[in-house]
Amino acid sequence: MASKKMLAIDLGASSGRGIIGSFDGKKISLNEMHRFSNDPVMTPGGFTWDTLRLLHEIKTAVLKCSLECGVDTIGIDTWGVDYGYIDAAGALISNPYHYRDNRTDNIPEYVFKNIVPWKELYDITGIQSMNFNTVYQMASDLKYRPWIVESAKKVLNMPDLLGYFLTGEMKSEYTIASTGALLDAKTRNYAFDLLDKFGLKRDLFCELVSPGTVLGKLLPTVDAETGNTGASVVKVASHDTASAVLSVPAKGHDFLYISSGTWSLMGIESQEPVITEESLKYDFTNEGGAFGTIRVLKNIMGLWLEQESRRQWAREGKKYSFDELSTMAKRSKPLQSLINPDDPMFSPAGDMPGRIMEYCRTTGQHVPENEGEVVRCIFESLALKYRWTAEKLETMTGRKYPTINIVGGGTKEEMLSQFAADASGRAVIAGPVEATALGNIAMQAIATGELSGLDDAREAVRNSFDVKEYAPDNAMKSQWDNAYSRFLTLIGEADS
Repeated sequence: MASKKMLAIDLGASSGRGIIGSFDGKKISLNEMHRFSNDPVMTPGGFTWDTLRLLHEIKTAVLKCSLECGVDTIGIDTWGVDYGYIDAAGALISNPYHYRDNRTDNIPEYVFKNIVPWKELYDITGIQSMNFNTVYQMASDLKYRPWIVESAKKVLNMPDLLGYFLTGEMKSEYTIASTGALLDAKTRNYAFDLLDKFGLKRDLFCELVSPGTVLGKLLPTVDAETGNTGASVVKVASHDTASAVLSVPAKGHDFLYISSGTWSLMGIESQEPVITEESLKYDFTNEGGAFGTIRVLKNIMGLWLEQESRRQWAREGKKYSFDELSTMAKRSKPLQSLINPDDPMFSPAGDMPGRIMEYCRTTGQHVPENEGEVVRCIFESLALKYRWTAEKLETMTGRKYPTINIVGGGTKEEMLSQFAADASGRAVIAGPVEATALGNIAMQAIATGELSGLDDAREAVRNSFDVKEYAPDNAMKSQWDNAYSRFLTLIGEADS
């Protein structure tokens, strides 16, 4: 039987791709068919996604596949938490907000004071408190735009919304729904009693379905636009990190992973949520994974720090490639300056190098003097945050995790992978780069019967793509240990 042609629509915060995949019985092959930018829009009403343009680009990807190789199934993955409202006529009410929009800046405090205390919210949902969580965004809607919520018939997260545009079917996929503090982490269903407290009507939310569910065929109008493929849309693990974790080429289940890109999502795969006093104290999150697993993880401000620094330098007329920045960082003196990557001052767009220098100045450290020193500061600080996260996960679970698997685009930053090994004293296995698309394709293959399940999918990934291993540099151990003590002081845990 001929292998299915499976199209992964992988949407990131700044770009998207359409990647066609197939499975020959042993290996998964990938071929990028369409790449496009994802450009959010600032309007007087706020910072939003250009959702209908994204739909156009998805259709373009399907059409290209139709003309060149065919397509049988389509899976969509995106970032988490954001959503759109659908009215009674089936139309999108307004463009979905971008999670970096400032309308939620003070909403968590408002929620904790007026609706539900933070500990109660965490005990139910197990979700790390970040001001852009879906529940906070919807609380903002109810506070400042109640007419939108009142007129909405349904609400759909971004991949569910795009799947609806393609098929006319409205269902909520579990992994993406789990990102926004709307679900009960233990029951894996909506926390309706909690949502009642917010004033959110229960029938606003669509039926939850698991990854691997076939949503439906393309609408006739969409099929006609895209080459009459007759393709079906499959609900993959549609949160991009859930797809990335599915493709981690690990054997067994006791491993650390980092899905490395704009964010560093670092955690473990668990059969049950980890909701304890320690997980609350250290703000770990419990998001849904494929096959009923829970991704116990920490959202760490990842390569956003370098990406936004590079944009600032470009605004100043200094255009560098990432390779050039890495070369400059290698020439810089090690472990001079450190930051807490998750300090809120580093979240907004803008002059990131200036803020990093100001942070170092106010904390009494060497102030980075050039681009190489800024990038080295970013990479070393991230590596130390990885060590902290690994140690906290071991404490919370009582297990040892000797290896860190890093997947995603961040594996191209070889210096960061080596620093992760040096700082943590753990072996690092880096790759594959296209982890999210691979997980997306693998779930489509599982849905169509070409792969049997999670272990089978990971074996196929191991067969298909090379990885690179990094061993800790023991000669640098004392320097990293000293830097870690300084880092703990910066994050307020000098005695931990």
